[in-house]
Amino acid sequence: MENLDSTVDSTENSKFSALYGGLIKEIAATSKMSTLDITCLLCVYYKFVRFNGPGAKQMKKNQFYQIYLVLFNVANVQVIERSLLAITKDTKYVSPRAWVDLFELYTTEDLERRMKFAFEVYDTKNTGVIDREQVGVACEKFFHEGDDEDELIELRAKFDVDKDGVISFEDYSSVVSQQPVLVEFLGWLFPSNEERDLMAHVINMDSMLNYCNPDAK
Repeated sequence: MENLDSTVDSTENSKFSALYGGLIKEIAATSKMSTLDITCLLCVYYKFVRFNGPGAKQMKKNQFYQIYLVLFNVANVQVIERSLLAITKDTKYVSPRAWVDLFELYTTEDLERRMKFAFEVYDTKNTGVIDREQVGVACEKFFHEGDDEDELIELRAKFDVDKDGVISFEDYSSVVSQQPVLVEFLGWLFPSNEERDLMAHVINMDSMLNYCNPDAK
């Protein structure tokens, strides 16, 4: 495999190829991302793993938190925790596959996939529905003391399509399918175009650079 990074010497490049070459091919077979993008993502992942010591094999969760803070300016631990749980059930480490899956999710235009991810993150009680308490807690940051709560009531009513007192995935998806901008109706989950642009430059993802800068040659 050709060296992709001047900070990785030929020995490390050979080690990287041995560790991730098979996984790159496996992911590329089903992913809409290019092989180069997947390789660049895993190259960054490999550097984080190396930082953990010679015997380390996976990225630590606290490193993942730092990435959210630096790239996306997100410090909300619950958002990070729920996002991680939606792609991996490991509570201590982030696997290379989960790492790629997350960035593929952040670059996809597949609304159905984005909705499933968002709903799983918002469903903090893991019950398959979002109740009034969950909506209220998530929306607290959008309301100030003394404000009229009509907007909150309207929000719940809009998404509770079948009027059973909770928001199911069917309720949520029926609304978001008509108004995709509401996919993040309970708070930040996906990078903005500016954040995606930064992410693309940091990780050297050509397809994202083209997406963020459609006029780029």
